[in-house]
Formats: sequence, C-alpha cells, structure tokens
Amino acid sequence: MAVDIIYETHSTTEDNERGIATGWLPGRLSEQGRREAVALGERRRGTGLAAVFTSDLARAVETTEIAFAGSGLPVHLDARLRECNYGELNGAPAEMLRPRSRHIDDPFPGGQSYREVVDATRGFLRDLASRWDGTTVLVVAHSANRWALDCLLAGRAVEDLVDAPFEWQPGWHHTLPVPFHG
Repeated sequence: MAVDIIYETHSTTEDNERGIATGWLPGRLSEQGRREAVALGERRRGTGLAAVFTSDLARAVETTEIAFAGSGLPVHLDARLRECNYGELNGAPAEMLRPRSRHIDDPFPGGQSYREVVDATRGFLRDLASRWDGTTVLVVAHSANRWALDCLLAGRAVEDLVDAPFEWQPGWHHTLPVPFHG
C-alpha cells in the first residue's frame, strides 16, 4: 500500500516579501499570504484528505489555520517539518545563505545542515507510513522539506535542489511506499 502525500509550501510571509531568511523564527503571513492561504483551502477542501500535517513554525500554522478553519480536518503540528535552522543567520537577508550548497553537510553556524533536515523528514515519513497507510494527507511546510521529500521519495540529490530557482506551483504530489525504508 501507500500514503498519497500532497505537499504545499506555507503562504507568502512578510519576510519573504522583504528577502529575509526566516529559518526557525516564527514569521507572519503577509496580506498576499493570507489570500494564498484562503486559496489553498479552496483548492484542497473536499478532496478526500484524511489529515493535514504542518510545521509547528507560526507561518505554516497560520497558513493551515486560515486554509482549513472550520473544516473538521485533523491538523497535526510536527517540529520535524520545520525549515532548516539557519542558526546565527535566522532572520538575515536571504542572499547571505547563498550558496546554500555549502550547508548540505556542514551546518549553518549555530544551526543545522540540509542533510539534517532530510533526516528529520525521514523520521516524519516513517511515522506517517506506519499510521496513515491507504490515505491521502496534506503536508504544509517549507522549502527545505520539499527538497527532503524530493530526495527521499523521488530519488533526487539534495545537491541538485538547494541552489535551484524556486518555482511555486499549487502542490507537489508524492507516493510514500508502505512500508517505508528510506
């Protein structure tokens, strides 16, 4: 069997609009982001989702709360779905993170590496596979988690992802095999 995963990024934040790398800081949705969250709910409600899993960082939680308010869908916050911890660079201009590929295995000063994000996401997927087999779930998280899903479920190399341009789309689909041995 399998778990069908639909992945969506959190909506646009004030930091995104200012070119700030929020990292593990909470972040707040911008006006545009709140409109995007409403559109996410319109796009995903009534599509057979069994549950929503979201990062516990405020911008992802706010996205999920706006999108699914009153829907009755179970929402699960999970710290393993957090953005990469940029450590001393949380809240710095995003350009200071470049090239991100320097931190695939070498953690950001006082933070973590992208490989550590992949490992955290792997643990999340193992739990998801053991409890949600045969369902479709939505995951709302961050760019580093999208790269981790691409690595773990699509066989892509993190080295090919972290410095590639971001192209938003209305969700990414993955199939999580059960059992998951990633």
